[in-house]
Amino acid sequence: MPILEVIALDVRDAEAAQEGGAHRLELVADMASDGLTPSIATLKEVRQATDLPIRVMLRDARGFAPGNLKQLRRQAWELREAGATEFVLGFLDAEGEIDEGVTLNLVAELEGCAWTFHRALDNSNDVFRSWATVQALGCDTVLAAGSPKGVEDGIENLKKLVTQAPPALLVGGGLQQRHVGELLAAGVTGFHVGSAVRPGGWDEPVAAASVREWVNRLV
Repeated sequence: MPILEVIALDVRDAEAAQEGGAHRLELVADMASDGLTPSIATLKEVRQATDLPIRVMLRDARGFAPGNLKQLRRQAWELREAGATEFVLGFLDAEGEIDEGVTLNLVAELEGCAWTFHRALDNSNDVFRSWATVQALGCDTVLAAGSPKGVEDGIENLKKLVTQAPPALLVGGGLQQRHVGELLAAGVTGFHVGSAVRPGGWDEPVAAASVREWVNRLV
């Protein structure tokens, strides 16, 4: 069955996403920086407010290199202690290739946890070569738009990537409802939205009615 993952910044977002029928949350902070690691307090509040699965972002700087890997590892441990069981992460090296060393260094803190390799893949030198690299890293999901410009530009790449699973392909990054039918027909079963379920943009919370519209598209 197709799933809808919704970006949540706080409890209001989480509650609205669940009310609208979302299947999973991606919990982040600071979308002005494209999504950073949320606080322990926020994770605890969201876990109390919803029973949806929660994938927690592990990212401490803009771009696709860690700001402080040692600190990120500590945050991963602390988030696990606070109840997190699923995560989102991914890194590129200075040459634009998947940074396997840094990624696996952080993954070492996540034994037993499911995790998503995020849109670093779209910003790498070659999404198909990078997909092959990511397949060996242990994630169960890859969040991708197929292009750094977003789904509109990357949709043909996405149709090819979905045939190379596992891991599962989760499509997000400029995703619009008009893309859904074509992607479903290609075999995509995972969809990821953020601003698309916020009628007022990132300054406003998730709207349950908007989430429901997306869920209905997947039926």
